[in-house]
Amino acid sequence: MTTWFTSDTHFDHKSIITLCNRPFNNVEEMNQTLILNWNKSVKPEDEIYHLGDVCWSKDASPLLSQLNGKKHLIIGNHDSKTIQGASEWTSVHQYKELKIEGTHVVLFHYPIREWAGFYRGSIHLYGHVHGSIEPYENAYDVGVDVCNFAPVDLHSLLKEKITPS
Repeated sequence: MTTWFTSDTHFDHKSIITLCNRPFNNVEEMNQTLILNWNKSVKPEDEIYHLGDVCWSKDASPLLSQLNGKKHLIIGNHDSKTIQGASEWTSVHQYKELKIEGTHVVLFHYPIREWAGFYRGSIHLYGHVHGSIEPYENAYDVGVDVCNFAPVDLHSLLKEKITPS
């Protein structure tokens, strides 16, 4: 089992294509690419944490039901109560701390300057900013705009030191 991370998919959000200069002709193409990339990486038995801003539509269930993995939501500023309440979520949190392969990981939709375990080598994963801020030590933007429109696992993230392009 692998644990994956993503953020800011903004399914069904037509304006995000222009706002974030996404390389899609329309929202259908964007949705299909995001679903395909997600399911290429995430297997049904894997865990995936979505760090917020899932979709623009009122009902996330039709999209979430197409996505592999045990899905956990870290609530973003665009995630309505309806999206938060979708039955496809295994869990829903404002903030979450995990231990993955001995690494302490702090998950929050927004970037944090200092977080729990900051001085002891813990990692902070966030979204929200769509690659618009300079990366800083042990903090990683896992939004799709930075991560090639696909989820990322912690090992690859740390190995490749993914940063905004």
